[in-house]
Amino acid sequence: MNISRESIDELNAVIKLVIEKVDYEKEVAGKLKEYRQQASIPGFRPGKAPAGLIKKRFGTAVLVEEVNKLISQKLSGYLVEEKLNLLGEPLPNDEQQKDINWESDESFEFVFDIAMSPEVKVALDKRSKYKYYNIAVSDEMIDQQVESAVSQLGQNVQVDEAKNNSTVRGNFVQLDSDGNEVEDGIKPENIVVAVDIMKDDEIKNSFIGCKKDDIIIFDPVKAFENRTEVAHMLNIPKEDAEVLNSEFRFTVTEILQWEKAELNEDLFKKLYGEDTEVKTVEDFRKRISEEIAGNLTYSSDHKFSIDARDTLVEKTGVKLPEAFLKRWLIAVNKELTVEQVENEFDLFIKDLQWQLIKDDIAKENELKVNEAESEEFAKQMARAQYNQYGIYDIPDEQLESFAKTILEKPEEKEKIYKKLYEDKVVAVIKEKVTVQENEISQKEFDEMMK
Repeated sequence: MNISRESIDELNAVIKLVIEKVDYEKEVAGKLKEYRQQASIPGFRPGKAPAGLIKKRFGTAVLVEEVNKLISQKLSGYLVEEKLNLLGEPLPNDEQQKDINWESDESFEFVFDIAMSPEVKVALDKRSKYKYYNIAVSDEMIDQQVESAVSQLGQNVQVDEAKNNSTVRGNFVQLDSDGNEVEDGIKPENIVVAVDIMKDDEIKNSFIGCKKDDIIIFDPVKAFENRTEVAHMLNIPKEDAEVLNSEFRFTVTEILQWEKAELNEDLFKKLYGEDTEVKTVEDFRKRISEEIAGNLTYSSDHKFSIDARDTLVEKTGVKLPEAFLKRWLIAVNKELTVEQVENEFDLFIKDLQWQLIKDDIAKENELKVNEAESEEFAKQMARAQYNQYGIYDIPDEQLESFAKTILEKPEEKEKIYKKLYEDKVVAVIKEKVTVQENEISQKEFDEMMK
């Protein structure tokens, strides 16, 4: 067997692999012997069919299989031995590849195109200036968070009269076209009706101002314009709701109004736990300001990462074997069309250039991501999800369990690894260049990110 490599340019090369009869004949003979022992051929006892017949029937298929195994093994071994850092995978060279006659040829030559990863050297020093945008925390942001907290932790209280955002509880009775009770009709009790989501203004107005024991006649389908909601409200099958066409008598039994929680120490304990140091409204607003600032840091860091990527990609000028990469993308993604590859190729190239730049920085600075870091990041993800629902006082064991569930998904674990890897690279960039901090408003930042 002979393997040779011919360089086309600094990034492209051709590998020729010649497989001789001596390389495969022993394996092919052994495989055909196995076939003979196992084959069931009419007219012959098992294992007694002539070797020539077995070779005639199965010889070509066995030869192809064994040669393909050799190609895979020897080509992979050669790439490792030569320490070739490839982009993509070897592709058949259609121009130089000779036709193969599997019936008569004893020697086979295979030709592959390969593309080498370029050598990348990233220069980072204090002469390079990168802007970092700090987003200012405004009183309006704090007010919104306070409003969200008191709203989420509020409660329903009984009131005497319904408003346009009240919840009215009562009993339904189905009526016929004459306004009489349907004997075997729909009569759900203790049903909650949300006034604010009613679509029909006339019906909505009939609820506004109602009191306990008032009776309202209305068509629920007309009121909500959604038969699925009506089915759920009346506790009837969806199929029945689809053909429902009648009014109902609704007797009010209770009127509830959602009242916001009071800004006091009880609220702060619900949010941050019994041992919280938040005691006053001023403490609360300060805590919220710190939380918002922390969240805004993620946005600022993301912007810095994008700008650093764009700057370094342009400055480093990483050259890539684009013709090969287009072929490779189509070869490994059968669902992609040539047109799609062309349309998205610039983005792919930029991402690949950035990856090579990150790899060089990581190698130069010995950056690695370990399991403990992945677990801690997964816990932060879990905490953030709880916080979205207004839950802040979460036991550590609950966070650890949630984090473990996240990391058990390979795709999520890979995303976390990539995020931490890039964060470390960006941290090195930030450390080694001159960072010029600029404070801007959220509105200015949003405009910048469009």
